[in-house]
Amino acid sequence: VQLQASGGGLVQAGGSLRLSCKASGINFRLYAMSWYRQAEGKQPEVVANITSGGVSSYPEYLKGRFAISRDNVRRMVYLQMNSLEPEDAAVYYCGTAVGSRRYRGQGTQVTVSS
Repeated sequence: VQLQASGGGLVQAGGSLRLSCKASGINFRLYAMSWYRQAEGKQPEVVANITSGGVSSYPEYLKGRFAISRDNVRRMVYLQMNSLEPEDAAVYYCGTAVGSRRYRGQGTQVTVSS
């Protein structure tokens, strides 16, 4: 299983970014996908989930600002992030679970300037 995230960068507070993650090595449409982030010195946290059927969920504090979506044909999962705040700065990863194994791809850095 390979997961490759992209789309990070430097953005001003209040701006938007769209992250992408390309999956390979799995029957993508069968699996739920997640986006995680890890800020420097902090524990990783889940920022969005999407089921194989396309049902999304978020932590309460991110609802309305982040939106996850998927394209099963392209084997892509996306994270649209709006109204970014300096506290959103982190390395963002996509991940999935296949059976008992969890996979997390290489991350993409998001930096938010105030």
